[in-house]
Amino acid sequence: MAGEKTLWISGQLAEKIRAHGAETYPHESCGALLGRDSEATDDNSAREVLALFPLVNRRDDSPRNRFSVTAEDVLDADRAAQKQGLEVIGWYHSHPDHPARPSQYDQDHAWPWYSYVIVSVQNGSPQEMTSWRLNDDRHAFSPEGIKIRHTATV
Repeated sequence: MAGEKTLWISGQLAEKIRAHGAETYPHESCGALLGRDSEATDDNSAREVLALFPLVNRRDDSPRNRFSVTAEDVLDADRAAQKQGLEVIGWYHSHPDHPARPSQYDQDHAWPWYSYVIVSVQNGSPQEMTSWRLNDDRHAFSPEGIKIRHTATV
């Protein structure tokens, strides 16, 4: 599809996201996507996830259907990215027993530009994984294609 943004990720890292969702079930998992963003002038921008920075879900009141991270978590993710010559290009989390679509809560707490990967975990088993970007006007997410890279680029 013309103009659709794409997120590249290795099969190994995609499996780590799925496994993190299964490990934390029935609570939401969360983490940072570290990588590179190659903004293209024709709006067919591509990003590549080259590493993950798993985080602890800091939500103690409703971790089954919400996640939160602290400012220190965000700084730690940024430091980890910089140490590897990368940047934080997005965030991932799981949706226990719900579809891999952003919720209104996700939209209210997201930032434009970043990629948001969501993995649905049904009865402890990872299912569909999707990626989204919040539109600049913050009124909706747009889907972002996920392409699995079988050989890593550095």
